[in-house]
Amino acid sequence: MTAVHKTKWFLPVFSVALGLLFLGALWAGGEREAGLQSLVIMSVLGLVLLLGGRSDMIRALRGDGRDEYWQRIDVHATALAGNVLIAAVIGMCVWEWAHGRSGAPYTQLGALAGVAYVASLGLLRWRS
Repeated sequence: MTAVHKTKWFLPVFSVALGLLFLGALWAGGEREAGLQSLVIMSVLGLVLLLGGRSDMIRALRGDGRDEYWQRIDVHATALAGNVLIAAVIGMCVWEWAHGRSGAPYTQLGALAGVAYVASLGLLRWRS
């Protein structure tokens, strides 16, 4: 497995960049106040991630303190989060159908998740 070294600055800077993106999108949509709130929330998150370097969990989130133990936990947490999200998308799609609607956009999200999963299985099998 290839080792990837991440700097402690990546995730905090990325958080602020997302906050700026949210600000721009919400402001363009006429929700300036919500955009500013999003920027503040994402900036505070970035600050916590930057200054919380003594916490092994924050270092694992940032990627600069990750070892095999945290990599395994990350894979399991990612899989669990993905399964929860897929179950929610399926549930919302069924809810929409039960109320006589098309199921959109949940049908598209479910299809995307299914295609991504099958493609990932194929790619990972081919690489092993």
